[in-house]
Amino acid sequence: MSPPGAEAAPGAVSVPGPGSASPRPLFGGCWSCRLLSGAGLLMAAIWIYQGPRSTMKKGVPPSIGVLAQIAFAVGEGRGG
Repeated sequence: MSPPGAEAAPGAVSVPGPGSASPRPLFGGCWSCRLLSGAGLLMAAIWIYQGPRSTMKKGVPPSIGVLAQIAFAVGEGRGG
């Protein structure tokens, strides 16, 4: 404690004590937000995967771009 009448210097930075709260996580740890974004990510992977797959089912040989798109979708679906 500082003596009565003593004031902090104008440029002084207060140091938090041992009982100070830790910073809140991004979005506050909201589980519904996590589930919604995770489901959206999986649905995006399915959407990306189904486009080239339907083209290959028609008998069109896959190109390098189609193969890269499928590989990206599979990696996106398994990540996270």
